[in-house]
Amino acid sequence: MHFSKKCSVFKVVLSALLIVALLQLLYLSFLSKLHGKQQRYKYSELFGSKKTSNQGEKNPRREHLRYSLSTGGIFDASGQYRVYKNLIKSDFSTNQKPGADPRSHHLALATHTTINNLHHLNSLLERWQSPLSVAIFANGQDVKFATAFAYALSLFCPQVQALVDFHLVCHSGEMASFPDQDREHFAGLEEKGCPGVFAKLESHRDKYKNYAIGSNVSYPNNLLRNVARSGTDAAYILVIDIDMIPSANLHHQFVTMLMRREPAADEVLVLPAFEIRHTRKMPANKAELVQLYQVGEVRPFYDELCPRCQAPTNYSQWVNLASKSSGPLEMAYTINWADPWEPFYIGARTVPLYDENFRQYGFNRISQACELHVAGYRFSVVSNAFVVHKGFKVQGEFHSRKDEENRKNRILFRSFKESLKAKYPNSPRRC
Repeated sequence: MHFSKKCSVFKVVLSALLIVALLQLLYLSFLSKLHGKQQRYKYSELFGSKKTSNQGEKNPRREHLRYSLSTGGIFDASGQYRVYKNLIKSDFSTNQKPGADPRSHHLALATHTTINNLHHLNSLLERWQSPLSVAIFANGQDVKFATAFAYALSLFCPQVQALVDFHLVCHSGEMASFPDQDREHFAGLEEKGCPGVFAKLESHRDKYKNYAIGSNVSYPNNLLRNVARSGTDAAYILVIDIDMIPSANLHHQFVTMLMRREPAADEVLVLPAFEIRHTRKMPANKAELVQLYQVGEVRPFYDELCPRCQAPTNYSQWVNLASKSSGPLEMAYTINWADPWEPFYIGARTVPLYDENFRQYGFNRISQACELHVAGYRFSVVSNAFVVHKGFKVQGEFHSRKDEENRKNRILFRSFKESLKAKYPNSPRRC
């Protein structure tokens, strides 16, 4: 009798557990279907499907994209490139209101890329987590894919939607449009969401070497930098390449510093630049970076290709400085610019723009640093922040026309330096 009661209790408990398990399965199935429905709706928003999208409900993001495309963009000063500024606007930019706390938008990061390197946006945004302005250059078939990828990222990726503004640059003879006829290229995104978009971008990775887009295609790096810079309302801007990562909490450190002191009108804040072996994890703070530096896993940027290009930073002095990894940015020392130093820095939005005559490889950043010097700027190196390039820059990894382009831009740089004498006639400085 006692055994029979135990058996009955066991059956009741087992039945209850089975019912709970069944309910959980039903609930998970419901969530899965709901998620799938939400993603399919987003996919329909991506392509504007009449069958699945809600006709009575407009998507402001898509409407803005349609409007941007309908304008046809604007031509750059040379007339050779078409620029779609603010092709996709972030929630941050859209919701900025007059009278808002200015410190919330004191510093933005500006960068440039092709869709070949757009996958780097994932790790960059993961570290930066603040306003970001991205100028994309596209050529040929990539123009419509760049448009679609920018929109898909802003639709499926919450952090991109919140913080990233996209701008598009193409040749003046091309016009951007949405790839309505290429839906199969984006098949599956409704199930995979944001990771699916970045996975799709991986298929465009290493499609061509940097600057080797096509035989007659010039990568307008300085135009892109200027487009990204002008695409943000931030008072201060950090311009870096998309395959570089800043140290952690840089935005917060900068805002905290501003509470104590603002940079002088003629001052830029230099972030020492490094490169790290591909297999290593990106350092978050100076202590981690110095540890890797001391064992040769991190080295100065362009250490093998052009050691003189970063030497004025004085890495040995910087590494040996006692400084806090957290807290506000600290100015360690000031350096006089010397050719061919090309530092990465935080500067006010009023600093001179990049000269857009420089394209492809060579002298594009040096020329701008040279102008800052002639214009009277001083370069203050911060002791507790930095930027790191993913991978060592080595001989042989560049495109075949690198040296030819470098020679061409060296000649252009000579004439550029002469033009600065007329632009700044009262400056005693020369480069």
